[in-house]
Amino acid sequence: MCPTRAFHEAPLPLFAGDEDEAVAAPLPARLPSYIADHRKRLRARFTEGGATAMPDYELLELLLFRSIPRQDVKPLARRLIDRFGDLNRVIAAAPSRLLEVEGVGEAVVQDLKIVEAVAQRMARARVMHRPVLSSWAALLDYCHTAMAHRETEQFRILFLDRKNVLIADEEQARGTVDHVPVYPREVVKRALELNASALILVHNHPSGDPTPSEADISITAQVQDAATTLGITLHDHLIIGKERELSFRAQGYL
Repeated sequence: MCPTRAFHEAPLPLFAGDEDEAVAAPLPARLPSYIADHRKRLRARFTEGGATAMPDYELLELLLFRSIPRQDVKPLARRLIDRFGDLNRVIAAAPSRLLEVEGVGEAVVQDLKIVEAVAQRMARARVMHRPVLSSWAALLDYCHTAMAHRETEQFRILFLDRKNVLIADEEQARGTVDHVPVYPREVVKRALELNASALILVHNHPSGDPTPSEADISITAQVQDAATTLGITLHDHLIIGKERELSFRAQGYL
């Protein structure tokens, strides 16, 4: 591995006109040959074989090529993977946590957050305004993409119409590593505002283990009671872990 060196990012573009990245700071005229050859090889491997055979740190390098165009980014890619564990967790990490890593600046954070937003938007597009029962696998994929690698708990509500078509997906609350506040009356109030007939609750366990806690079971029962009173069906509560999810309905909690 190359000796550790300082990373200097180009300033972020100013989003004007159709310009590409605007670089104001002076940069080396040419990449050293060993870096240029390495980048060329990685890009060729991706073009020819796709991402399947590439480890996480190499895919991350491909992303970092854009953020840091004139330096060797392999050490930074390895530091990010070492810090967060895998590519998914790097991309999902909070900007403040990313900035703690030596060599990460605003350009790297912005590019990673763009990748995260695109991935979530694509996964969400496969389930919105479609019947949930016929797109259940896509729904689970979306939930994993949006929530599985977060470092704090997030609580989302999926609102369905009378035909079980997903009409809205909203984040209700964010919490700590092991708790997120949920208010059943607010859940039901929002369902009435959207004219929803059914709900699916979704939250993640940052620990990776989707086993429900006593608090998870209790709040689900409270939401179900509040919803039933107003003629709204609670179809399920999904807990998203790192590798798998747990369905309250499938496990007999509902």
